[in-house]
Amino acid sequence: MAEKNNNYILIGMPGSGKSTIGVLLAKALGYDFVDTDLVIQQKGGGLLKEIIARIGNDGFKQLEEDVNASIDVNKSVIAPGGSAVYSDKAMRHFKEIGTIIYLKLDYQTVKRRLGNLKARGVVLEKGQTLRDLYNERIPYYEKYADITVKLDKLSIGNSLEKVLENL
Repeated sequence: MAEKNNNYILIGMPGSGKSTIGVLLAKALGYDFVDTDLVIQQKGGGLLKEIIARIGNDGFKQLEEDVNASIDVNKSVIAPGGSAVYSDKAMRHFKEIGTIIYLKLDYQTVKRRLGNLKARGVVLEKGQTLRDLYNERIPYYEKYADITVKLDKLSIGNSLEKVLENL
């Protein structure tokens, strides 16, 4: 069983740098890196957008919850998908195995970084805009975060430094 608090879990909107900063943070700490989207793709047998097309949003959310709630690692930086925060079960599990770091960006920065949402495998409900998604998720990120790091206008290198300063 994973020791309490020797993992770091990065949460935030798609485009906030969870995967990019996660890899760099893992290198800086000498930790392993786990991208739960890659684990989901392995278990689901395809790209995120293909899995969503095949099993639908609800099926995808269930698969995502099952994967996130069963991550069992030590000394790892974990980057779950942006929608992981919808699962209280998964987030309680993450709280048990590590420290949750919210990579916070303002809406304009998220919009600028994102481009095509469907291509990124972002789960949007019918008629939902990026702004709707942003407004819906922010309270979840704030609720679960142990540490919040504001990354607007920072380069990847400076973002990594700021995360390290906050550990």
